[in-house]
Amino acid sequence: MTADSTQIRVMGQNLKLKGRLKSYMKLPLWLTILFAALTVWIWYLNWRAGILCAVFVAVYFAAVWFTWRRSCHVILNEMIDFATHYGTVQRRLLEEFEVPYALLDQNARLMWANHRFNEIAGKTKSHHPSIASVFPQITKDRLGREDRLSIKVTKDERIFRASVSKVYFSDVLDKSTGLESSDPDQYLTVIYLFDETLLNRYLREKQEMQMVPALVYIDNYDEVLESLEDVRQSLLVALVDRKVNKYFSERGGLVKKTENDKYFVVFPHKSLDEMARENFSLLEDVKSLKVGNEMSVTLSMGIGSVSDDYAKNYGFSRMAIDLALGRGGDQAVIKTKEKTYYYGGSNRQVDKTTRVKARVKALALREIMISRDKFFVMGHHIADIDSFGAAIGIFCAARQLGKRAQIVLENVNTTLRPFRECFSPENGYPEDMFLSCEEALEQVNSQTALIVVDTNRPSYTECPDLLSRARTIVVFDHHRRGEDVIKNTDLSYIEPYASSACEMIAEVLQYFDEDIKLSSTEADAIYAGILMDTNNFVSKTGVRTFEAAAYLRRCGAETTRVRKMMRNDMNAYRARAEAIRHTEVYRGAFAISICPADNIESPTVACAQAANELLNIIGIKASFVLTEFKGRIYVSARSIDEINVQQIMERLGGGGHLNSAGAQLTGYTLLEARQTIENTLDEIMEGGIK
Repeated sequence: MTADSTQIRVMGQNLKLKGRLKSYMKLPLWLTILFAALTVWIWYLNWRAGILCAVFVAVYFAAVWFTWRRSCHVILNEMIDFATHYGTVQRRLLEEFEVPYALLDQNARLMWANHRFNEIAGKTKSHHPSIASVFPQITKDRLGREDRLSIKVTKDERIFRASVSKVYFSDVLDKSTGLESSDPDQYLTVIYLFDETLLNRYLREKQEMQMVPALVYIDNYDEVLESLEDVRQSLLVALVDRKVNKYFSERGGLVKKTENDKYFVVFPHKSLDEMARENFSLLEDVKSLKVGNEMSVTLSMGIGSVSDDYAKNYGFSRMAIDLALGRGGDQAVIKTKEKTYYYGGSNRQVDKTTRVKARVKALALREIMISRDKFFVMGHHIADIDSFGAAIGIFCAARQLGKRAQIVLENVNTTLRPFRECFSPENGYPEDMFLSCEEALEQVNSQTALIVVDTNRPSYTECPDLLSRARTIVVFDHHRRGEDVIKNTDLSYIEPYASSACEMIAEVLQYFDEDIKLSSTEADAIYAGILMDTNNFVSKTGVRTFEAAAYLRRCGAETTRVRKMMRNDMNAYRARAEAIRHTEVYRGAFAISICPADNIESPTVACAQAANELLNIIGIKASFVLTEFKGRIYVSARSIDEINVQQIMERLGGGGHLNSAGAQLTGYTLLEARQTIENTLDEIMEGGIK
């Protein structure tokens, strides 16, 4: 007999039976009472039989009593021995269990673990190491928050899912045992580890091999070919085809040319990350193709990677290519589940010399105006001369068709006031030509068409609520498209190549009606919009800009008269000078300043003018001027050609053009906004993005 068995039997001598087992063992003793009663009854009937029964009962009772006294401890010892062997079997089964298993105390220390768990955790010097020393992802605080949780952990390049649960003593201890826990919140923590290394690898491989659709367009196909001889045109097209096919075939993709300037591409998802890291080098490779063409070939790419549904991904790739073209082309746009990513688009857009698109849009606008009786024209919040001039142009187009158009204009700043005063009833214009946002909301009906100019973002419009009430919406804008764009439009003409919204409207008016007439006042307003957005024809000007200006001059626009109306008052001039005086140069190339808003009716105008002035300083690549107006921080960003300020402002929630952009910040002080701009510049410059 072993020492353990002897100890178990000694323990059995100090134990007693209880519960159902005790009742079962005492049942024969209780039966003697029944036999005794039966003996008395038999004695009453026959005393000789009664004596015999009494002797039998006495012998039975003695035998039962002897058996009870002798067998009780033996049964207890055998039960303990069975339980011990059973527990040993259970422990051995747990130790050899294929699933890693461990018990933790309330301090997140390992109390016991099976062989599989120890193989993963490795040997530790501490007798009871903390679980955090084995798996840093599992901490005491995290274990204490929930009764059940699943945690992803890693060990030696293996990935495990840790299933953690609490076992409370009060739930384990049975009341029939007579034991209970003094602390009802006392518990042990049980951890199971499930190896998901292969599962994650297979899922990753499945994701990497998923085919991603993409659309690739040549932005300036017609313009480039027009500048080449017929013999070289086919050569250039062949070189572009070769570049596109080679780029995607090296990454496991297939290319199908659907039109002369359009390609449909599918490639594995794993190649998407590689192309993104390279900033889609195909965009720059194609620009290097020269066979006598002065104009570089540029591409736009739209990629959709949203779900496992190929049809849905293709739909998002179409949305992405529209976004890329709406932002000026020469870039790649990726639409994923989380957000939209932009690559490229840092170079200045090549001006479109053809006006076919303007003619098509003009005819489409005419058809819409013929089918409607009433029009509201709306620009962006805090209207400037460009949005005002464009709205005047739409007013003239409606008047030509005998239609009624009204301009939604909430506030008039000092720069805009001289032009606004020209359109008074004394000068022959309707009294209700201009109306407030509240008036527009009251008068809008199912037959009212809403025409938005100089913005394509719903939140930037003068009255965003009008967009949800109008059934017919038309948009004319020259800013690059972003994710937040006016939807459900009947006609959208967004042309980032244009210098201003007034330039676009001037082109549209020329094709709208051959007999359309503009007064000198109306021509002045539209001409002033072009003049302001091009900074007196210094920036963003092209052939079509001067053609639009020439058309307006023929209509009676007078440069001297416009210049007089665009002059600033003394306070605004002083504020602009103060902003320039306190300018600080950041990283040796960025001029950052704060424009004071005290005693100025339109600080945003002075802010933009100061940003333009700062570009005249040698060595300044971009300028950023901030001002506070009506609880918001307005940022005006300008550059000449080296820095894409539009990308910088997009990171702050704004937008604009490559060399002229802006943003509106809420919840910032001026100093906090300035620090945010500096941090954004650090991120962009360290990333090597221009």
